Amino acid sequence: MSTALKTQSIVPAAGMGARLGAELPKALIPIADRPLLAHTLDRLREAGVMEEAIIVAPASFRDQVARVLKEAFPGHSFTLADGADNRQASVARGLEALAEDTEIVLIHDAARPFVEPAVIQEGIQAATQWGAATAATPCVDTILISDGEGFLEATPDRSRLWACQTPQIFRKEVIMHAHGLAAQEGYFATDDATLARQAGTPVKLIESSPANFKITTPNDLAMAQRLLSQ
Repeated sequence: MSTALKTQSIVPAAGMGARLGAELPKALIPIADRPLLAHTLDRLREAGVMEEAIIVAPASFRDQVARVLKEAFPGHSFTLADGADNRQASVARGLEALAEDTEIVLIHDAARPFVEPAVIQEGIQAATQWGAATAATPCVDTILISDGEGFLEATPDRSRLWACQTPQIFRKEVIMHAHGLAAQEGYFATDDATLARQAGTPVKLIESSPANFKITTPNDLAMAQRLLSQ
């Protein structure tokens, strides 16, 4: 599958698996006999955006990640970048490794192995048109805002609330400008779409599914084991 503009993926995979009881990067944790990273890259391959992907991994595990990639995807080309102390800085290092002729940048968490290829393709189309797009899912639960001391302060309108996911997809100049401005002004966000919006680019929401969850807790890992073993 091809896209109209050259698309290159960045896969943040520098998070450690401490909350999962592991002493290695979360992306290397085996699930159904394959590392989590390999399952996630399978989805990118199905969508046609795996070749030349940039994997941002802990520097101390660079060789191990390289071996995993070679074993799981023989003959495929990847670039490795060293992770930083936080996700925003890690993604920035991935941006530094982009090919000069890349036009669309897709950023997808290594810990989300269930993204649908159709969501990826819809996001690419939206980013091509609008400059930025993110996968998200409408909130089905009522969200409560705390006053900081454990008491209810406000209840926002659920109809306007979405839970953020990845992939987040951008025209290259949009995400480079967003990260550059954030570094210049010293502000941080937990996702890249927020940086793009902060820098003035509208971000199109692409409806995804709760199945595109991020593996963070032991319960998430157990769920992923069940799903990927089927």
